Amino acid sequence: MKAPTVWRHVGRNLVTAWLVLSGLFLLTRGLTDATSYLQTALEADSRIQAAERSQLTRQLLHRAGLDLPLFYISFEPTQGWQWEGTANQYHAWAANLLQGRLGTSYRSSAPVSGLLLEALRYTLPLTVLAAVLSAMVSVGLATTLNGRYPAGRRALLYLLHALQAAPLFLLATGLLLLFANPDVLAWFPAFGLGLEEESATWWQAPGRLLYHLALPVGSLVLMSAPALTIQLDAALQHELRQPYVATARAKGAAPSQVVWRHALRNALLPTITLLTELLPNLVAGAVVVEVLFALPGMGRLLAEAAATQDYPVLLGGVTLVVLARVVAQLLADALYLRTDPRIRLQA
Repeated sequence: MKAPTVWRHVGRNLVTAWLVLSGLFLLTRGLTDATSYLQTALEADSRIQAAERSQLTRQLLHRAGLDLPLFYISFEPTQGWQWEGTANQYHAWAANLLQGRLGTSYRSSAPVSGLLLEALRYTLPLTVLAAVLSAMVSVGLATTLNGRYPAGRRALLYLLHALQAAPLFLLATGLLLLFANPDVLAWFPAFGLGLEEESATWWQAPGRLLYHLALPVGSLVLMSAPALTIQLDAALQHELRQPYVATARAKGAAPSQVVWRHALRNALLPTITLLTELLPNLVAGAVVVEVLFALPGMGRLLAEAAATQDYPVLLGGVTLVVLARVVAQLLADALYLRTDPRIRLQA
């Protein structure tokens, strides 16, 4: 593969991500009256007088750069279209983003990058563990039942289709009511990570963390594994009808060898995209799980930011998700090329 082709492909993905983030920035800033928001927030403090509140609002707007025009051009009913130059909110945001700065939180005045890194300390173990388990469960189910247990395979597919249609909130609530309910089965904690408990030894801490993450991870696995299993099962069924599989069977290969050594690699081709997008999808699903199980991760941070209109934090979280999807797309292309050398990127 030629290097210019690779760079053009990477560049198209990055331009798409930039356009998405730019549109989201302009929408969140354009549809929000920052002055009214700050005044409402300051009115909650009765110690601030009216004159001080107005002056403090102007200072906060200037500190956050919200007193600048939104874009390079603006429209005024009395003056028409005007060129604002580089002294605008979008230019400042774009320059900071290219330097790795995501802005400052409206609510806590803390750097958004620091808030996201702190939240990712709890979200990454949750999502990575769920992604690994989802992939393992999907490959295990699809390869175990294919061709040997027709009745079991049909029953499993019915169950997987039902799970795939269920929303994540319903799945997580069902696990919570079933396995963290004193009236049914109180096997797992209903919320938190056990951080408030007494400090454990280094070898007890992983077990405690896994104990508290069991239901959240189970919820994400039930959300993501069905689609992977259904896709991989269909691909395996197609590959097992190909002539090279009949040849392998004629040479005396065992059923498990036929699946693992011959059919699985080709069956993974249509599933690669789902596998590479698994982690970004789980990060998005963590919003529901972390709020429901009261976990201190990025999902809970973004939910609280949305409730308080903390748009820099929201935009920073979306930026991470978009970049993760770009990386997932590039990884999918690389895996396609690795799995099947006949595939080539188009210029």
